[in-house]
Amino acid sequence: MDSCCYSGLGTKTVLSKDGYKNVENRFWGEKIKGSFSKPFASDSSSKEFSFRKSSRPGVAYAVATSKNTKEALRLEPSMLGERRKADPKNVAAIILGGGNGAKLFPLTKRAATPAVPVGGCYRMIDIPMSNCINSCINKIFVLTQFNSASLNRHLARTYFGNGINFGDGFVEVLAATQTPGEAGKKWFQGTADAVRKFLWVFEDAKNRNIENIIILSGDHLYRMNYMDFVQYHVDSNADITLSCAPVGESRASDYGLVNIDRSGRVVHFYEKPTGIDLKSMQSDTTMLGLSQQEAVKSPYIASMGVYCFKTEALLKLLTRRYPSSNDFGSEIIPAAIRDHNVQGYVYRDYWEDIGTIKSFYEANLALVEEHPKFEFYDQDTPFYTSPRFLPPTKTEKCRIVNSIISHGCFLGECSIQRSIIGERSRLDYGVELQDTLMLGADSYQTESEIASLLAEGNVPIGIGRDTKIRKCIIDKNAKIGKNVMILNNDDVQEADRPEEGFYIRSGITVVVEKATIKDGTVI
Repeated sequence: MDSCCYSGLGTKTVLSKDGYKNVENRFWGEKIKGSFSKPFASDSSSKEFSFRKSSRPGVAYAVATSKNTKEALRLEPSMLGERRKADPKNVAAIILGGGNGAKLFPLTKRAATPAVPVGGCYRMIDIPMSNCINSCINKIFVLTQFNSASLNRHLARTYFGNGINFGDGFVEVLAATQTPGEAGKKWFQGTADAVRKFLWVFEDAKNRNIENIIILSGDHLYRMNYMDFVQYHVDSNADITLSCAPVGESRASDYGLVNIDRSGRVVHFYEKPTGIDLKSMQSDTTMLGLSQQEAVKSPYIASMGVYCFKTEALLKLLTRRYPSSNDFGSEIIPAAIRDHNVQGYVYRDYWEDIGTIKSFYEANLALVEEHPKFEFYDQDTPFYTSPRFLPPTKTEKCRIVNSIISHGCFLGECSIQRSIIGERSRLDYGVELQDTLMLGADSYQTESEIASLLAEGNVPIGIGRDTKIRKCIIDKNAKIGKNVMILNNDDVQEADRPEEGFYIRSGITVVVEKATIKDGTVI
């Protein structure tokens, strides 16, 4: 973008491709996207623009209007003078962990979505929890409802007094509850309703200084500094800020889509549109900084399901304006756009919604690539999980290619290609694994126990001799016998075989938790 200078609001400001900034008194403004009809490089050429100033106390903005094209750009700082820095002490996080996980079934048959293992040794809840910790946000609430036992256990083992310092902060689990006279009426009806049920926690003395609340999903894979997000929210003087990412047409209908104007304000929001409605939500994503080629591939702007609310705005919306609305994406946010300042924060790094079997499978296997787009390891922003104190994995003449092997595994003379092996997994001699996620086991069986089970014709936890498995997710504590073939040679896309211990989703075979697949079975 060409640059121009103008003298306004008592100081000198520069417009450039990186936005605009004060060159004298640190007068700060948000980044501006767009271009001018002709180059502007000196104070004198600023006459080509007209400017006006807001009358809101403590907040100023200018609107630059081209005399030639009539294009208007809103230039808005958070306040005159010194930029206000967002303080993590005044931020609380709410992690939504209470959904029934229908799209991730059967992995959620006995576990909440955030408790599902990912990346070999982590749980999904570790993603937003670690992002909060690395962002210095230490007031964290986790809302739970369905199948929450394993999630609660993991949170307790990982984050309650296990060396992670929360200072004066906390992690609190807020479970769906009922009081006398409310039976059958007060379970969470949606994301907004879940938050509404626990707004009373912000009336506690320890929480009254919370100015902004971020609301996070428990089934996304990404690394994000939430305080950069909150800072944008504060700088924009927004009531609500949505974290957004450009997406392609093939997956656009899976998300809430937004249109953003050149000032960053969200002007339209449509939850999971299809057909003509989907086409109407196309955007020129070059305004987000994408190249023309990238913009053609990703012509939509998706809401990531990561929100920042002013506390007072959230309380007002949920209790007074829309007390019967139950969902943020389909109800609260589309309605709030009409009369609230709703901003879009563009996130350009890796982000993946892994709330379906297909996306979960693909995102996990992407971790084994030579140069993956996402890695759990980072020296400055590590991901935390439960300390399990397991020994290193033992291998015997194995062939392992482009795979991740977790701690505490026993691998016989087997072949593992492009797969992830969870902790405490046991693979016997002759096993061949390809494009497979093995989520591991909760405990070991001793050699004598395994020998006894085999002598009785039973199947121990793990994978038996000469078994071949391809394109499969093996849930925790599964027992797969000898000479089993899980190859799906007929390319079946969908199937339910609960009595046989497996399902097929999007062509991916899913062996359920604690299932027993007998010797010689062919799937």
